[in-house]
Amino acid sequence: MDNNGDKNHVSIEITPIYGTLVSSIKNTMERAASQGCICRVSHEIRNKNPNAYVPDKVSIGPLNRNNEALKAMEDQKWRYLYALLNRKPNQLEKNLNTCVEALKELESRARLFYKPEQYHCSSSDEFVKMMLVDGGFIVELFLKSAIKGLRRRNDPIFSTPGMLYRVRCNLIMIENQIPFFILQELFRIVPIPKQCNSITDLAFIFFKCMIPGDHLLHKEKFSQESNHLLDLVRHCYLPTIQRIQAKQNILPNYSFRGPATKLKESGIKLMRARRRVENMLDIKFNKGVLEIPTIHIKSFTETLFRNFIAFEQCLSCQDHNNNNETSLAHSQHISSYVVLMKSLMVSDRDVKFLENQDILLTDENVDKKDVYQLFGKLGGCALKNVNNVDALDHQLKDFYFDGLCEQVNGYKTWSCWKTEESTSSSSSSSNRQMKKFASWTMLFVAAAILLLALTFFGTLFSVLSFFLRR
Repeated sequence: MDNNGDKNHVSIEITPIYGTLVSSIKNTMERAASQGCICRVSHEIRNKNPNAYVPDKVSIGPLNRNNEALKAMEDQKWRYLYALLNRKPNQLEKNLNTCVEALKELESRARLFYKPEQYHCSSSDEFVKMMLVDGGFIVELFLKSAIKGLRRRNDPIFSTPGMLYRVRCNLIMIENQIPFFILQELFRIVPIPKQCNSITDLAFIFFKCMIPGDHLLHKEKFSQESNHLLDLVRHCYLPTIQRIQAKQNILPNYSFRGPATKLKESGIKLMRARRRVENMLDIKFNKGVLEIPTIHIKSFTETLFRNFIAFEQCLSCQDHNNNNETSLAHSQHISSYVVLMKSLMVSDRDVKFLENQDILLTDENVDKKDVYQLFGKLGGCALKNVNNVDALDHQLKDFYFDGLCEQVNGYKTWSCWKTEESTSSSSSSSNRQMKKFASWTMLFVAAAILLLALTFFGTLFSVLSFFLRR
């Protein structure tokens, strides 16, 4: 002890003897969890609708940063970053230094989200600066969207008609993403108004208009770990009920036994799901009743669903390359849904019927004639291999609704039984008639033969008697 009664302390620095091994394991885990989940779609799919995949207002991440058409928004991104870091006086340089230091630590992990051959951003400083500017822009955009007092009067994103809508659509494109943990880290570092609890709360406020159903339920889902903003929104579309497992171990046919009008004619009742808290994919079948949550078609539906499908195929291809089968059952929900809807709506009659049942809603700016064609295009996209890898083309690796289709297609309604009985009865009657016809035919043939024989012998006797008299 010293004179003050304190014990002497010895400082010992412990160097981890397994540092290299720990680092290697960490890198492998991060690579397995995130590699390539932000990727380009193939030219074949992109050409079907380029506007659904290529941003037209703002570039986020490395895949579109050299697009000259998006340069106009670059100055706005820098202004948003300045507002975010300079919200407290005399803190700009300190906040900037802290952000750069934190993002440098996350750089290697962030790079794993992209396929190296799909972008050119080799410099470490260049990559970190891009993550800072794009991430800072998104955080500040979310703040301004949630708190009107933070907006400037001449802000073009909020003052130009239709601009905010276009920016929102750009931010859910698979090629226009940065890792979500970048946004989480920036939110943790920069000065944030007290009323904002988390980046997920801000993201929910910003994308709420794109998410159907019960928002309280969806807000809970927004707290889940996500790869990026598109994945975050996708979580709110995933089913909340248990999957119906198929009983037969055969390849699914990806469809009901007929479209909506045919199912109705066969005796199956289609109705809107009674519980509004259910998600779009919470489709149920019980005792001849098919309950379908409301399908609300809006102007952004095609863009959103196309990018959902592209992301799911990214995950599917990643699992294929890693020989990983465990996560396939959780990666193709949206793709399965659009394929199922494709089989349910094949004509205007099906669309009108679903509208009359309050199952289908369309916004005023959506042409109702295009609805069944929309799902036809989306279903065709889901059944193709977007990323051009050696995988199973033209079919889903895991059709989520295989058990549901098996239930519906195997259900025999009263009309089915009646039809079968009628067919059976008709077949029996026909058989009896055929037997009667055959019996009468044989009698007629026998009678004809007998008549011919009698005529022959009669003629023969007549001739013989004539010659005998001579």
